[in-house]
Amino acid sequence: MGRLLIVSNRLPVTPEISSSGDVVFKDSVGGLATGLGSFYKRFESLWVGWCDTADCDRYELRKKLLDEHSCAPVYLDPLDAHLYYEGFSNGTLWPVFHHFAQYAQFDQATWEAYERVNRRFADAVLEHLRPDDVVWVNDYHLMLLPGMLRERAPEVTVGFFLHIPFPSFEIFRMLPWRERILNGVLGADVVGFHTYDYVRHFLSSALRLTGHDHTLGQIAIGTRSVKVDAFPMGIDYDHFASAASSPEVAEKAVSLRADIGDRRFVLSVDRLDYTKGIPARLEAFERFLAEHPEWHRKVGLTMVAVPSRTDVEYYQQLKRQVDELVGRINGRYGTMDWTPVRYLYRALPFAELVAMYREADVILVTPLRDGMNLVAKEYVATKHASERGVLVLSELAGAAKELGEALIVNPFDQADIVNAIDRALEMPVAEQHARLTAMQKRLSLYTVVHWAEDFMGAVEQAGQNRRERAAQRLSPEVERQLLGAYRRAQRRLLLLDYDGTLVGFSAKPLTTVPDEELKATLRALAADTRNEVVIISGRGRAVLTEWLGDLDVSLVAEHGSMQRWRGGNWIEASVPPDTWKETARQVMDRYVDRTPATFVEEKEHALAWHYRAADPGLGPARARELHEALAGLTENYGLAIMEGHRILEVKPANINKGRAALDFVESDDWDFILAVGDDRTDEDVFEVVPPEAYSIKVGGGGSLARYRTNGIDEVRALLGQMVR
Repeated sequence: MGRLLIVSNRLPVTPEISSSGDVVFKDSVGGLATGLGSFYKRFESLWVGWCDTADCDRYELRKKLLDEHSCAPVYLDPLDAHLYYEGFSNGTLWPVFHHFAQYAQFDQATWEAYERVNRRFADAVLEHLRPDDVVWVNDYHLMLLPGMLRERAPEVTVGFFLHIPFPSFEIFRMLPWRERILNGVLGADVVGFHTYDYVRHFLSSALRLTGHDHTLGQIAIGTRSVKVDAFPMGIDYDHFASAASSPEVAEKAVSLRADIGDRRFVLSVDRLDYTKGIPARLEAFERFLAEHPEWHRKVGLTMVAVPSRTDVEYYQQLKRQVDELVGRINGRYGTMDWTPVRYLYRALPFAELVAMYREADVILVTPLRDGMNLVAKEYVATKHASERGVLVLSELAGAAKELGEALIVNPFDQADIVNAIDRALEMPVAEQHARLTAMQKRLSLYTVVHWAEDFMGAVEQAGQNRRERAAQRLSPEVERQLLGAYRRAQRRLLLLDYDGTLVGFSAKPLTTVPDEELKATLRALAADTRNEVVIISGRGRAVLTEWLGDLDVSLVAEHGSMQRWRGGNWIEASVPPDTWKETARQVMDRYVDRTPATFVEEKEHALAWHYRAADPGLGPARARELHEALAGLTENYGLAIMEGHRILEVKPANINKGRAALDFVESDDWDFILAVGDDRTDEDVFEVVPPEAYSIKVGGGGSLARYRTNGIDEVRALLGQMVR
């Protein structure tokens, strides 16, 4: 690859103007900046992000950022910046994605600012983009950016990673701009999340709202494929582990322990945000003290709450609530020599934070919803073999998927947290060591660097795959070659699928009648004596006869069960008796009853269960169940189950489009063959045509075809060119 362009809301460094006018750069605070700060410097790279310092548009500052820190600042109009950041990003997306929709604001002005800012970021990326660069877009602030880049630079390789949860479909659908957000994200080659729960939610929303289904996490969009997968973010494990042994941290740890004395030390470290469950955690600790008086004066909770969004009313209310809870607990249980809750409303220097991690007997990480939560991992990394510590972790934090040795709790179940605190304080040292050792081994192997390498490896591979598919594209040059070969040929065979190739799909299959333009094109092709035009379809012969029977073309019905050669009569292939149909029909009818908007189509030698009009989430699930239910039947009767576009069909196993196509391929000495189709059934045709044939897959997904095209309009345009 070329350079790596990391794009995020903030830059990894923040410029500050001193009183003398000099520019000083400080490392930015935040998980992404900290996690990728060292990673991106290992490559020829550029970091594009918002610089909200008033002087960011000064040439000298921009040049210094670029030359010394490989950063390209994006300067935003102050009003747009406010509406985009405090407004849509944190006032709409943040609460919705964390399942706190009651706090969300649905404001058209903030959405329009969000669009403008994402477009401004696209301008900045394209200004610096070089051929072969790879772009890594990060987080919910920039969900429209991948689509904007794809639209303006179709060949660019883009990865998008969401660092917060992706909500369930029922929550996500509340957003008035939901389809546009999804289409923006789907401009990427790879979409990454911290857990498979978020992957599943995203795939469900993509299917239900945009109609894009997936196969093993691959979404086909035209001739493109988007990979959606989980990449759990790690930490700089060695940095935290070594810091815990540093003289500075050791000195602070000794001082801290002297202050605590022989009391047990419970720690809580969070940004002050309603998603972190801080009030619920305090209430659980209060209940613990009420139910376990034996721990009075023997344990203390130190709560570190880092100020966040202090100008937002919700956060001001949260601050007041936390202040009152701390005061209530200390007033009720505190003594002259014991303060149950120590409350620090500030960010801590790194050494002081690591010292707290190192000395804490228990840490409570109980967010109500969290994309990953790196505090849990940092705490584990700071524990040496001789030390003890217990992690109490919310099951709704992404980290819970990796840290199974923690005490996993439901953050909404106060009794569960109380029991976990008691169990943590009573846990034998040997058990603590065993749990910590298992988690440390895992975290030391999958660090933030491994996470970034895994994700970027997937992005590079996806970009390579897309370039290979693009090489198959029915480009203007390939089209010229095809038309030239067609003009020169004396014996031509045209094998054409019908649904999804010559006409679009419909929830009601009998409505996709060929229009006059299509019939005129097919009639003109058939009128050329050098051509043999064959329509190979899954449709029954009655429908094909009614729609296309007046044309001088050959017809293949029910995937090859019947053929009508040009000028001849229908000929049936040798198929097993239809004694299986009644049993299969009964099974399919049960699924029609269970799945609204589905129906069974009975053909002469096949049965098809259609679910194109069904709920996008329910239909595919029922199709998988039906496939399993029919499996025994197909084995007993020599049948096959065929999956097409929102259709499940049972037919004789010895029948497929490929065998029918082969009859035509072997019937003459053709010097030009064209085969066009769009789904799995057409792969059998691509498999039997000669290697030099012009085989064309319509749409995305894996294929044996030599070339690809986007849709029926391009197919029909090509056939029109051939006529002309």
